[in-house]
Amino acid sequence: MENNNIAVIGSGSWGIALAFRLWKNGADVTIWARSRNSAEKLRDNREDKDKLPGVILDGSIKITDNMETALKDKDMIVLTVPSTAVREVCQKMKPYLASEDERHQIIVNCSKGIESETLMLMSDVILDELPGSDVAVLSGPSHAEEVGKNLPTSIVVSAFSKETAKMVQNAFMADTFRVYTSPDMLGIEIGAALKNVIALAAGVCDGLGFGDNAKAALITRGIAEMSRLGAAMGGDYETFSGLSGIGDLVVTCASMHSRNRKAGILIGQGKTVEEATKEVNMVVEGVNSAAAALALARKFEVEMPIVEQVNEVLFNHKSAGDAVGDLMCREKKDENDLQGW
Repeated sequence: MENNNIAVIGSGSWGIALAFRLWKNGADVTIWARSRNSAEKLRDNREDKDKLPGVILDGSIKITDNMETALKDKDMIVLTVPSTAVREVCQKMKPYLASEDERHQIIVNCSKGIESETLMLMSDVILDELPGSDVAVLSGPSHAEEVGKNLPTSIVVSAFSKETAKMVQNAFMADTFRVYTSPDMLGIEIGAALKNVIALAAGVCDGLGFGDNAKAALITRGIAEMSRLGAAMGGDYETFSGLSGIGDLVVTCASMHSRNRKAGILIGQGKTVEEATKEVNMVVEGVNSAAAALALARKFEVEMPIVEQVNEVLFNHKSAGDAVGDLMCREKKDENDLQGW
């Protein structure tokens, strides 16, 4: 399979950026948009001037709101919808995919999150709705604003087989888009989901007027929490020192492209969660994943104080200042429980 006929499901900024990347690599690309209005607007303008200005889609990239048209004869399907929409979109895809026994398309999940009702990662949600699918996940430090401008980055892809991972690697690899492979799909997805929660906390630090020291400490202790939970769930510690762990966490905590950081800044400045998400005007995945992350921490009996305090601020009306105070005044501990004297 050459994987040259590709559907990008989702016409948001990430979908547009990846469609642009795949088209640059010579793929025949079709973008699926949720509504007819969105499809027509993108088809007419060849650009989303609100979410991704300056990224112009070539006229050969097809844009449709018809799922059957989008999926017809596709080798690869790239899911870029928000995590809260993955299950619904998979249900819409199902009638137009080959039967389970004949299914050959690779489904590449680029959505980052945890389903709040089931605590499933996105690959599990896809397989729950589309059993037998050849699922891969793509993650790493890759803001759409920079990918769409052809600025360099490196990301990582995982799948159940090395063969599938290499097919996805070949489809996306470019001189400005370096793709590594990894066998640890679970660890990559945990990192992808939890970094959004930590990025909210990083934004809160900025909103409160804290400095670089606080940001560095938060990122460091955040990766410790992510690693503990990921390992408890069956992931590899090493994954969290890689592109989908520390790499994605750093870029999401530091960049003003990050909608999670933007929302956190507004919350740190005293705005409510509702006010912050409305002002960001894009899906803030960290808000969607925070409660699920805490539920997973309790299920696997993993200590995650930053995630706990983020939940207190988001859902229990705790002030951001009080949350920081409680984190700083926790009982004294060793930095690493695995090290002995």
